[in-house]
Amino acid sequence: MQKPTDLGDSVMLRTKITLPVQHDKLVLRNHLANLLDKGRRTRLTTICAPAGFGKTTLLSQWADNASFPIIWISLDDKDNDLMRFWRYLIYGLTSTCMPGLSAAIGPLMQSYPQTSIYTIVDALINELYEYNKEMAIILDDYHTIDHVPIHDSLAYLVDYLPRHVHLTITSRSSLPFTVAKWHVRGGVTEITSQSLLFTEKEAAMFYREIAHLSLSTEQLGKLSAFTEGWVAGMQLVALSLQNQLDCDRFIEELSGSPQNVADFLLEEVLFRLPADMQEFLLHTSILQRMDAAICDAIRQRSDSDAMLARLQKQHLFLIPLDHAGRWFRYHHLFSDFLRAELQKKEPQNWLHLHQLASRAFADMGLLDEAIDHAIRAKQYEQAAQLIETHIVAVLARGEFATLIRWFDSIPAPAEMLSPLLSLLFAFILVVAGETVRAAAEIDRLEAACRAWPPSEEQRQFLGGVFFVRANLVFATGDFPRWFAQAEQFYERLPESPVFYQFNYNTTEPFIRRTAFGLKGILNEHTEAIGLRFSEILESHGWRDSLMNMYVNQALAEGYYEWNRLADSRALLDKVQRIAWDKQVAGLYIPNCLTRARHHWANAERQLARYVIDEAIQTVQKWGEPHWQRPLLAFHTRLDLLMGDVERAWSRAEPLRQSIGMQATLAKELELLTLVRLYMAKNEYEQARELLTALKPLAKRENCLVSQCEITLLQSLLEYQDDNQTDAIGFLHEALLLAESNGYIRSFVDEGEPMHQLLVAYRKTQAWNTVSRDYVNMLTQLGESGTKELPFPLSPLTQKELALLDLIGQGATNKVMAEQLSLSVGTVKIYLNRIYGKLGVSSRTQALLKAQELSLLK
Repeated sequence: MQKPTDLGDSVMLRTKITLPVQHDKLVLRNHLANLLDKGRRTRLTTICAPAGFGKTTLLSQWADNASFPIIWISLDDKDNDLMRFWRYLIYGLTSTCMPGLSAAIGPLMQSYPQTSIYTIVDALINELYEYNKEMAIILDDYHTIDHVPIHDSLAYLVDYLPRHVHLTITSRSSLPFTVAKWHVRGGVTEITSQSLLFTEKEAAMFYREIAHLSLSTEQLGKLSAFTEGWVAGMQLVALSLQNQLDCDRFIEELSGSPQNVADFLLEEVLFRLPADMQEFLLHTSILQRMDAAICDAIRQRSDSDAMLARLQKQHLFLIPLDHAGRWFRYHHLFSDFLRAELQKKEPQNWLHLHQLASRAFADMGLLDEAIDHAIRAKQYEQAAQLIETHIVAVLARGEFATLIRWFDSIPAPAEMLSPLLSLLFAFILVVAGETVRAAAEIDRLEAACRAWPPSEEQRQFLGGVFFVRANLVFATGDFPRWFAQAEQFYERLPESPVFYQFNYNTTEPFIRRTAFGLKGILNEHTEAIGLRFSEILESHGWRDSLMNMYVNQALAEGYYEWNRLADSRALLDKVQRIAWDKQVAGLYIPNCLTRARHHWANAERQLARYVIDEAIQTVQKWGEPHWQRPLLAFHTRLDLLMGDVERAWSRAEPLRQSIGMQATLAKELELLTLVRLYMAKNEYEQARELLTALKPLAKRENCLVSQCEITLLQSLLEYQDDNQTDAIGFLHEALLLAESNGYIRSFVDEGEPMHQLLVAYRKTQAWNTVSRDYVNMLTQLGESGTKELPFPLSPLTQKELALLDLIGQGATNKVMAEQLSLSVGTVKIYLNRIYGKLGVSSRTQALLKAQELSLLK
């Protein structure tokens, strides 16, 4: 029995990355091997031909003789999941020649879908580039893949493969993505079905030396004309001839064979076998891979080991999957035929065998296979129970497409899924970005729930439905609707911790850059929603949950950007303890970096350094070394702010050594630190090149905070290089991005150079799309060094002004809620926002400040 191998939270099967074991004797096809060798000079080789043309045999024969690493991935229909597909590719690379790859890429994989697949592939390309030795990656049976995001991301990999990496793909059909530009450049080698046909000489060698048949030249000619060099046909003919008393008669009858040659020959082979062997083949054909224990379980016998040995001896299309000779699969052509025969002859047993297989795989702990077989057995309740057991692990792997496929296979979800599983399915659709389907599923759940008799269970489930719907409208940016939904789910929340204990961050040094942090969007709605959501979570006992801590950390980073430093510090203190106690580096590192920014803004330079030093030691102790690089980058920035360029240059040595061939947002903090370092050393072209490469990636990811910082650095770079016109243009672009989100510290923290640039900008005519008040405020803050915001960033909204007037009239929160058609909880949020904008902490202070600024009627 094969033991699974762990890669992060995923169970990986080594048989999928093992080079197929070759038979002792094979016809050497030197002309094709030479073609594969020549193909190493191109980036891609395709071998496209129907089943039975010897694609896998040819490649494995070539790979056996290769003098460089071969990474082999055997694909099947279960690999139609973006994360599963790339996880196996990374697992293959790690196991074959790049032992540190999983540690380097694993955190990015775990952050999906917070991190896009293209950022993950960018990181992989850089690791391949650093390896800098020839290798070949083989994707076998790519025709089993029909998931478009996999095609798109693989085409992206092909476009940017390092020169020393060669990709080979086998498929029964042409590739589902275009590589036309590489055809034009001579970057693709093609091996077609016509190329794979055996010549007459090769066919004669096969029959005489491999099949050990004594055939005349005339017989060989007739067989060659019949099979036309099709290797599977030749193998089937050879198997049939071994049991024929009259070979001449059999060969003559082949000329009048049915049009479907394969079925005719397969029937000849199968029905001449002993009955016990026929039964074994038919019953085990439902398995995509098998060992003796699995075969025994579904046959309810104990002789499968001996039967597999007999099949191997007769060369009956049984392909070993490991060198231990324990795991096997059938040749695809043979298994397709056997399954069709089984369904035709034993339709009820087909279902029963899948049910037995499901139980056997579940007993082995291979729940993915167990669920698939339960679905094929139409044992949907069993499948649902297995999904409920397995869902947390699959979510941790980021395999959302697999989960959705399983849920979609269950025909009556209302009857077969538990309430918790139904809610989780809707939640998964939201997280996976399938918002239209999520909305429909939530509507179905709500309608079904309202039809239940009134009960505590109904109220609890309805609260869960509203919770998922609120997540949906937040994900779609429908903020006003979020408030309406939030009021409805206030009374109830789902009880399962699955909803609240996701680790939303495994790679990003700042939560604002993640999808959870809306990638830098800041406005009155995001603040109010964050505060309200946190209030609801805390009122239901989820104060210390990861979800609540991530909400608070995102708010703290937003408040820092808005220059509301007191509000930011209060939330940072709240998050710090939980991040430390639970050892959640994805919270702890952003918290430390934001606290370090606070210390620097308050001229507490040694405290800023201390926080970073402590964080470096902590992540090392926690066994999460990948976090040390962004911390090292931030430490380098502190050196630059101190004016110690040489110390910064020395500290940044590890960063400089790992730039890679492909810019990636996964290393944005490190790369932008190098940009600042190059600028400090007047190496403008290197800085310019990095910024130019990063900017389209930030736009691709719709990351506003990244776009803003990159554009600001472009502005400072051009200003420093005496290109004032370009500098003003880039600053204008950054101001356009920043003003609607109220960014302040992004400008102020750049210090005197940005202040000078803002002064220069005010003298231009670029005021038509950026408000003069906003630029004046940034310039004033930069000039005075004021740490806290001295006046409202922007005029208060009409609703906030109305609340101020009611405060002046002495109205209670309840009265204000009634007057403005709000809930009391929402009134509290608006009041907190008013206090923050005015820089006060009470009603009395707010009134005094409002009078000072002439905000009252």
